[in-house]
Amino acid sequence: MIYYSDQTEEQAMMQTAQQMAAAARTAPKACGTDHLYCVVVDGEEKARLAEAMRRYGKEWSCDFMIRDGDTVDFARCVVILGMIESPIGLRHCGFCGFENCGECVKAHGRCAHNVIDLGIAIGSAVSVAADCRIDNRVLYSAGRAAAEMGMLPEGVEVAVGIPLSTGSKNPFFDRESGDHAEMMRREKERRLKNAAKHV
Repeated sequence: MIYYSDQTEEQAMMQTAQQMAAAARTAPKACGTDHLYCVVVDGEEKARLAEAMRRYGKEWSCDFMIRDGDTVDFARCVVILGMIESPIGLRHCGFCGFENCGECVKAHGRCAHNVIDLGIAIGSAVSVAADCRIDNRVLYSAGRAAAEMGMLPEGVEVAVGIPLSTGSKNPFFDRESGDHAEMMRREKERRLKNAAKHV
């Protein structure tokens, strides 16, 4: 049996995504309480996400969301991490800017520890991608669009998306130059040609 590079790279990316989800789950969390939610999207769902990012970018006049949506097109999959809002009830904390958790809830604020936990989980997840040499980038835009689309359960108000890719260059960085656009065009052509060979 012959395994072509595109096939093995796709398998590697999905395996990495699964390991990233596990790493995010096992990351330390305040008081040992776990409110993390993770989902991995590819194929049609990933295409829907990229299109939603462009749509919201136009609606909200956020050009960077349109740009990010275009780069997600080059990702094999996207790991989405979010945190369900749930104050942990620490006394004398105040990290959220309110006197206590009750005041934070009344004001519809965010528990700082939930956000800190999400940040630690993100760091743990992307360290796995780095160890596996899989190109990635943390995108607010992808997480926000996923939440707006209902990809995440009710209560998840803060989320990020982490697209994964393998190629001659990371498609999620240096995205403004004409050279980058030309490189991405060539990369897309290469993938389409390789895919046609395997049909």
